Amino acid sequence: MTPMIDIDNVTKYFGEKLVLDRVSLRINRHEVVCLIGASGSGKSTLLRCVNRLVEHDYGTIRLDGVSVDDPRFGKTGLQKRAGIVFQAYNLFPHMNVLDNITLAPRRVHGQTRAEAEDRGRDVLARFGMAGFAASYPEQLSGGQQQRVAIARALMTRPDVLLLDEITAALDPELVGEVLGIIRGLKDDGMTMMIVTHEMGFARECADRVAFLDGGVILEEDIPDRLFGSPQQARTQAFLQRIIAAGRL
Repeated sequence: MTPMIDIDNVTKYFGEKLVLDRVSLRINRHEVVCLIGASGSGKSTLLRCVNRLVEHDYGTIRLDGVSVDDPRFGKTGLQKRAGIVFQAYNLFPHMNVLDNITLAPRRVHGQTRAEAEDRGRDVLARFGMAGFAASYPEQLSGGQQQRVAIARALMTRPDVLLLDEITAALDPELVGEVLGIIRGLKDDGMTMMIVTHEMGFARECADRVAFLDGGVILEEDIPDRLFGSPQQARTQAFLQRIIAAGRL
């Protein structure tokens, strides 16, 4: 089976700083893989290399067997197939919810307003946001804004969803509702690559978990094994701190 995401020996420098060091990772269709590790370990950079928001220096990244550098994609086509959601909602404050989520389909991907708005209302309804289409971001809670950001990423029917610390900016009581949406997407078979500090969520929702340290994947396994009996000393030390902080 061709992996949906195939990362092979990817290396990335920021100036002279080595951020990713020959990283390889395969994610199959309908699989959810969580990236964990301390801040600065390279998780978000790796995620952003997949849809070329960050350009890697060496190695190859393929989406469904095709290199992300292939001119047949172009950045527009690639980002249509690999949706991304950040911890900052990045909603346009001067646009209502429906306009926020339909802007890219209309302006970038050539959909008519009617087509985009029909799709937008369907997606909003799925996330319990049907009554907020005319609302502006400042009128929404953090959890509601993040739901809108996820809805926006799904508007182009992507093959892959990339999630970068999407609960980091939320109050604790709002984290659960957003993670519930991700569980629903998993149940639907969405292929997802998730950077997260929510260890309980990673243990419950991921098919595999990859631990990054210093730009290297030190350990990768199914959640029960990685969290229950990690093999690397660095992974053990990281998880011990997480357990001591009451986060696992």
